[in-house]
Amino acid sequence: MSSKRPPAPPPALAGFSFVEVLGSGGFADVYLYEQQLPRRRVAVKVMLDGRMSDGAADRFAAEANAMAMLSTHPAIVTIYQAGVADDGRPYLVMEYCPRPNLQIRSRAQAFSVAEALRVGVQVAAAVETAHRAGILHRDIKPANILVTEYNRPALTDFGIATSGGVDEASGGMSIPWSPPEAFSDDGASGVGTDVYALGATVYTLLAGHSPFEQPGGRNGGADLIERIETQPVPPLRRADVPPSLQLALERAMAKRPGDRYESAVAFARALQRVQIEAAHSVTPIDILDDAPAGAEPEDADGELTRVRGIVSIDPQTAPAAGPTRPRDVPPVVVPPTFAPPSSSPVGSPATTPEADDRTVARPPVSIAPSAPNTPGPAAQPLTAPGAAAPPYPPALGPGEEPAPRRSRRGLWIGIAATVAILAVAAAVATAVSGVFGGPDAEKTPAPTTSVAPQDPLDDIVPAVSDLAGTVQGGEVVFTWTNPDPREGDGYLWYTYTLAEQADTARVMTESVTVPVDPSGTTCIAVTLMRDDARIGPETKVCTP
Repeated sequence: MSSKRPPAPPPALAGFSFVEVLGSGGFADVYLYEQQLPRRRVAVKVMLDGRMSDGAADRFAAEANAMAMLSTHPAIVTIYQAGVADDGRPYLVMEYCPRPNLQIRSRAQAFSVAEALRVGVQVAAAVETAHRAGILHRDIKPANILVTEYNRPALTDFGIATSGGVDEASGGMSIPWSPPEAFSDDGASGVGTDVYALGATVYTLLAGHSPFEQPGGRNGGADLIERIETQPVPPLRRADVPPSLQLALERAMAKRPGDRYESAVAFARALQRVQIEAAHSVTPIDILDDAPAGAEPEDADGELTRVRGIVSIDPQTAPAAGPTRPRDVPPVVVPPTFAPPSSSPVGSPATTPEADDRTVARPPVSIAPSAPNTPGPAAQPLTAPGAAAPPYPPALGPGEEPAPRRSRRGLWIGIAATVAILAVAAAVATAVSGVFGGPDAEKTPAPTTSVAPQDPLDDIVPAVSDLAGTVQGGEVVFTWTNPDPREGDGYLWYTYTLAEQADTARVMTESVTVPVDPSGTTCIAVTLMRDDARIGPETKVCTP
């Protein structure tokens, strides 16, 4: 490993206790702290000392404001607070996502089609929410998609985000996921830039490497740029990838921005159509809409809603998402299967449900698809096909009297006789059973079914414990313990410094030996991986 700067000392923050170093960005370090009240673990991003010039402070403030606007989205990392430490370094306190990011996971093992589609729809919804707030991300890639404790993707690193209203020169980029126009002289960016990066990210999850990377070949920056600008999107050589998914990725990564999907939500809908085609569960699109009350939808298919909050779009609704503010809904008429003359009048209105104020709350809500309630003709009594109409009494003429009701005495006598006959038959059956079955005949008990209770925690993959390193000459031997060992368990691990991390490797043993880092501090991250590719949270340690 190359020599890197030693870790910057973590700042002293009131109400927070430093735990460990998590990593580094282009101009900031990221640390794990424990917040005292409320007690929880948080990630704290701190700008490097001496990096306040060249607009770095402005970019840091822009990131804080951008994430504050968007952090209520379920697929965007939540920001809790921001401030300036006593040593003058600005910092952000953010949600701590302990699981490996999508770059680490995809490098270790390619995603299944179902999971790649799910993540793609969720992240595209987060990007669409940012776009509707006027913010371009401009650095979407697997490493910037963290994973929460509940295994949900969370987009982060808005450090080079900018206003989406105008094209601006790029302040930074990640070459493998950048579109061709990013390498032009002006480096202009727009909505199409993020759409391209979304497609490249989903491609990476499925392939295990970036779209134009050639495993075993030359993959320098110049090589990647030349392929991105001139070569078509390579096909995903997987038998389980449907052609429709390949076509969706190719359109998202088209060379010309005008040939791509016009928005992130349009790309999300394309992924949903692939889910429907493959009979997968359809992932909802959570978007944030800030349309004023009473405004009509702005686009042809009515994708926008009138609720200030996160709503869920189902691809099978028409329009995609209808108005969600309370309206004067006509009463719904529920016809009875049979209505005798003495019942309530046919067509009595059912109670209209009251509007739920919780639909305007900030947390995400899921709107089940349903047909609109529309008024129809008066309901009629239902009869079976081909059957005669119910025997309603004929209308009486002038001066006519209704026919007297027949006595029910004969009916009760018949019922009593029937009960007596059944009782005699039951007694005879019992006597016969006793004769032929014998005194020792045993009754066969009714079969019973016992279902063992399911353990909801059985599927949770734990973190490795007792991770520690021992320096032995020029090497460090790291060991750990599997708290719940199972057949086929393996371990993902990589070494890291504040500036970079090594490639992820997999071992089947509970130890690994690495060279001592030239900086004097050797850090490693280890994750338990089950035989079915489920993984647990990362555990990190630095030695000495």
